[in-house]
Amino acid sequence: MFAYFGAHSTQIWKLTLEHIEMTAIAVCIAILIGVPLGILISYVRKLDKPVIGAANVVQAIPSMALLGLGIPLLGIGVLPAVVMVIIYSLLPIVKNTYTGISGIDPQMVEAANGIGLTPRQVLTRVKIPMALPVIMAGVRISAVTAVGLMTMAAFIGAGGLGYLVFAGIRTTNNYQILAGANPACILALLVDFLMGLVEKLVTPISLQKTGGISRAQMKRKRKREKFTLAAALILICAIIAGGAINNMVSGRDKEITIGGKDFTEQFILVNLCSDYIEAHTDINCFRKENLGGSQVCYEALKKGEIDMYVDYTGTLYGSVLKHDGTDDMEGVYNTCVREMKKQNITLTRQCGFNNTYTLAVSHRIAKKYNLETIENLVDKSSQMHLGCSLEFQNRHDCMDALEKAYPGLKFRKISAMDGSPRFVALANKEVDVIDAFATDGMLLKYNLKVLKDEDHVFPPYYAVPCFSSDTLKKYPELREVVDKLAPKLTDEVMMKLNYQVDVKGREPKDVAREYLKREKLI
Repeated sequence: MFAYFGAHSTQIWKLTLEHIEMTAIAVCIAILIGVPLGILISYVRKLDKPVIGAANVVQAIPSMALLGLGIPLLGIGVLPAVVMVIIYSLLPIVKNTYTGISGIDPQMVEAANGIGLTPRQVLTRVKIPMALPVIMAGVRISAVTAVGLMTMAAFIGAGGLGYLVFAGIRTTNNYQILAGANPACILALLVDFLMGLVEKLVTPISLQKTGGISRAQMKRKRKREKFTLAAALILICAIIAGGAINNMVSGRDKEITIGGKDFTEQFILVNLCSDYIEAHTDINCFRKENLGGSQVCYEALKKGEIDMYVDYTGTLYGSVLKHDGTDDMEGVYNTCVREMKKQNITLTRQCGFNNTYTLAVSHRIAKKYNLETIENLVDKSSQMHLGCSLEFQNRHDCMDALEKAYPGLKFRKISAMDGSPRFVALANKEVDVIDAFATDGMLLKYNLKVLKDEDHVFPPYYAVPCFSSDTLKKYPELREVVDKLAPKLTDEVMMKLNYQVDVKGREPKDVAREYLKREKLI
């Protein structure tokens, strides 16, 4: 584990800084919204139940669902991730502010009014100072929770430590998971410690348990705590400022954003295309990996949030354009080109590999049930447990296509799960059949039997670069460059590259660059 941390220290540090930056921004904005809102409902009592009730309802919505709902409105990247964390952070802040101010002794407020303080002075000089310990307890809870929630940002290409966690899960790389999880845990502990200091500092000395410490010693201790907080605040501001400056100066006049989906092959393709384009043009490529499924990338491309990503003809044909499956490779490609053009998306030359869907079993199961083809599953399916990806179960060209082709195919149980855990489930004999991609390196890692699709249930899934038509008009040289790379990426090449990442545990960017250099493509 420590060897992995040492080898990837630069990446871990970069993602940690991104995580700190996004979390700090989200918590600060949540405080700016939550505290005034809590004060408001403590004065306007008709609003307290609706506001706190609404905050409770939002808190009950799964974070992934809230993030998914935000994508059509806010797109991908940092903005929706920060907004999601802000929304989740509001309840403890609003509720504790309301409780702290409402719980102040009425006689104290009456005394403040009696000495001539205005309502505003009562609030700023009496109520808020007395309620600060309770308010800070809510802020403390929100800040610690925000560190964990921000790992979700990786699902929409916002970066942060969640990238390592989810990339590790998909490649069953425990060291990579720990490389993301351990810094996140340390950050949560640091945040809790710093917020605890703030909580102490806002509590009057007269209300604190001194534990036998003299008043002078207490003052010296508070001075040290203030210095620690000031140093932490300066560091956080420097991280945020550094990120902002880096964003302003890192871009060149000629720059495009290349997106990718959330599995190994896509990580590799993003880096292959980026390195190749940068080597053969003067265009800089900003890489936005791990954007979820096809619909996320497709919507991001339509909105101009990315300029290019690599999809698969079968996915576009069946899932995006809603056509029934066919084994006509050229027909599928030409249909996709024609219909995507209407949406201002240009498909260039398709690649030389067909990463179609397939079903796979262990050799033990294949021998037990005498399985060679998908059709062989029909009579045995009632005894078998299918473990498939979420996308496979819900896509028009996957599970629906299977059931339509084989009406008698009825699995005993279907468990949908995310990414590579289905391979682990098959290895642990928790499921009997899984879906997989034809070029998946995990097939080699787990030594699985791939069932032949003799009836061509799944359409051809040739990888094809998808560009915003506006981007190609601006940089017409991109088409020629990408068209030269596409035919060199064959089934064999992609299987080996995926194997290097999935089995050997190497970084996709290193595998991509090494291949391009070995083949003298860059």
